[in-house]
Amino acid sequence: MKIRSSLIVALIVTQLFSFAAAQAHDTRTFEIRTYYAAEGKLDNLLARFRDHTCALFEKHGIENIGYWIPKENPDNTLVYIIAFPDRVEQKTMWRAFLDDPEWKAAAKASTVDGRLVAKVDSLFLDATEYSPRVVTKQNSPDRLFELRTYKAAEGRLPNLHARFEDHTIGLFAKHGIENIIYMQPQADQEGGADTLIYLISHKDEAARKASFRAFGQDPDWKSARKASEERAGGGLTVKKGVSYEFLEPTDFSPMK
Repeated sequence: MKIRSSLIVALIVTQLFSFAAAQAHDTRTFEIRTYYAAEGKLDNLLARFRDHTCALFEKHGIENIGYWIPKENPDNTLVYIIAFPDRVEQKTMWRAFLDDPEWKAAAKASTVDGRLVAKVDSLFLDATEYSPRVVTKQNSPDRLFELRTYKAAEGRLPNLHARFEDHTIGLFAKHGIENIIYMQPQADQEGGADTLIYLISHKDEAARKASFRAFGQDPDWKSARKASEERAGGGLTVKKGVSYEFLEPTDFSPMK
């Protein structure tokens, strides 16, 4: 039986991703933090990160991965990802940052006219074994980032991971979608047992639309989806279990 050339390409790409992941599994602890700026204070918050916070993070060993503003931002949020060697080091590094006189002075000066942040959400995650090792390379400042969250049906998170590892990430690459990082919340975090969160990027919204259309119509994807659901005994995600957010990098983000 003749195998379609497109299937061969997808298999090769998938194997390359799997090999790279196996060779360089990223064992760092990642943290996604979402800051909800107080009314009218988002620019001030960004200025504090630009002028003080990012450098102080680095001073204390905290890795700046990327900083983004949602394309649609009704809640005035800043979303960013930082990394630590592990959760134990995270506690030590974060305490040193908070206790730093430079940080205290910057925080005090920036809040003379009122606090900048109304609420903070935080989530600790591990990179999946098949995730590319995230690199904070500079790229096109016009690149569109997309943060996607999948909530798996009960007991089917392993099936979801397997489908991404064996098929999805390779097919994404085939259709021009850049795989940046795939993560699962740590066991003690919300979603630790049923959630996959990943970051991808596109040239722009038009490219994103074209890529996902081609991906969705790809016979190899249709076959992989059908087979994975048959093995699992049903759909891999809960109803309305897939959400996404478009993100635009800040001017001070290491990843652009």
